[in-house]
Amino acid sequence: MEPANTTATPEARPFLRWAGGKRWLVPQLSQVLGNLTFNAYHEPFLGGGSAFLGLSRGCRSFLSDLNTELIETYIQIRDNPLGVARHLKRHKNIEEYYYYLRAAKPRLPVTRAARFIFLNHTSYNGIFRVNLRGDYNVPFGRRAPQIPTECDLLAVSERLQKADIYAADFAECLENVCSGDLVFLDPPYTVSHNLNGFVKYNQKLFSWKDQTRLSEVVDEIKRKGAFYILTNAAHPSIDKLFDKGDTRIVTSRKNAIGGRSASRGIATEYVFTNMSKP
Repeated sequence: MEPANTTATPEARPFLRWAGGKRWLVPQLSQVLGNLTFNAYHEPFLGGGSAFLGLSRGCRSFLSDLNTELIETYIQIRDNPLGVARHLKRHKNIEEYYYYLRAAKPRLPVTRAARFIFLNHTSYNGIFRVNLRGDYNVPFGRRAPQIPTECDLLAVSERLQKADIYAADFAECLENVCSGDLVFLDPPYTVSHNLNGFVKYNQKLFSWKDQTRLSEVVDEIKRKGAFYILTNAAHPSIDKLFDKGDTRIVTSRKNAIGGRSASRGIATEYVFTNMSKP
């Protein structure tokens, strides 16, 4: 990791735009946690990292996701934030350049991380989507992006210093979960509900079979004596699958994702937890 400057870093905020991100929900989840203390924090659907930055409280964390490019980017932010920031500054928010970079295949992890962040902020709606060859194929966003600064990346890097970061299926998180830990689960939503615009991007990523596997993971988390918070679609099938006698909270958010045919409006979602409702 390159030596950081000695100036104070700002509060760590998510450095990515992420479809389905939970930044809007973190204040309510913080109320659910209250004064609860936990030994370690686990998040196996890392995505944009809003929950990690808002809930982990500086303890040791285990962060994972199936998206290997995403995970490599987090590792680079943890280990080489100044290098990522330096390469990020070289990119230009011009449509022609965007498509040039989108087609590029950087050789170094640090340059791949900077490319990932730049494309994320300048693409359409912050969607991560690849074609059958695994190539990123989201179009140019035609927007004024808020590219994270060096200070932004340093702040996140500082929070990641106690984090184990790895690419894995969500069920593998159980290997590290112990009694008294907290596990936050935010899977891709696979049930169309309440003007939800995410489902068409997620059906091939997270099937109903995966939802049933996730339900079994929740059972194992409870058996181990750990706490869990699960967010999911507000749909009768989800309610039935994750009804384990614990607390269910109904939340709502403004839906602002998808193309012209995607629904936009207020969508309701569920939060399941074995902690008491505030």
